[in-house]
Amino acid sequence: MIYYVEDDENIRNLAVYALSQAGLEVKGFSSSRELYSACNTQLPDVVLLDIMLPGEDGITTLRTLRSQNVTRNLPIMMITAKSAEYDVVIGLDSGADDYLCKPFGMMELVSRVNALLRRGDRDSEHPCDEIRVGSVMLSTSRRRVMVNDKATYLTFKEFELLRFLMSNTGYVFTREHLLESVWGWNFEGNTRTVDVHIQTLRQKLAEGASIIETVRGVGYRVRNEG
Repeated sequence: MIYYVEDDENIRNLAVYALSQAGLEVKGFSSSRELYSACNTQLPDVVLLDIMLPGEDGITTLRTLRSQNVTRNLPIMMITAKSAEYDVVIGLDSGADDYLCKPFGMMELVSRVNALLRRGDRDSEHPCDEIRVGSVMLSTSRRRVMVNDKATYLTFKEFELLRFLMSNTGYVFTREHLLESVWGWNFEGNTRTVDVHIQTLRQKLAEGASIIETVRGVGYRVRNEG
């Protein structure tokens, strides 16, 4: 189930139609209040959230969803008419997993939503899901990261990025490679997106942050620590 919050009825109806035609179940809402009510009845698989909303804006709604245990791990894509890097970074720093700037094509919207859904489905594909590097333990099935046996909360995309790096310890990946592997080949963001997520990962991992190494002039890797 996809929930799309957009106060412009024409855009909302067009997006809902396009996603429905792609075989996805989707419901549209005009306000954050309607979204909260729907989440109390049924949790979605993905939330599409416009930033410019009447009443409570999308960033505030994003932060609210991330602060609640029941919704904090939902994949959330921000949709905004603003393309300035500042607005994108604010959304990512607040816990967004992806973003899409207006105007956007319906085929791109469908592709990006499917990418988020596929990454959510991968959890069941890893029966041996526990990865340990140094003081950091990542469990795929539980969507949990522990640092020195203490749980730390990561957004959907932060988790996927850390899992990719920890699954390939010792290998250096460029920012472009990480965008393709973690965000999907058709992700339109720039490499600043990777840097923002690495920064927030290090902050949240605290004493475990040393496992993520910056390779100057190349990119990032998780180094072997046993």
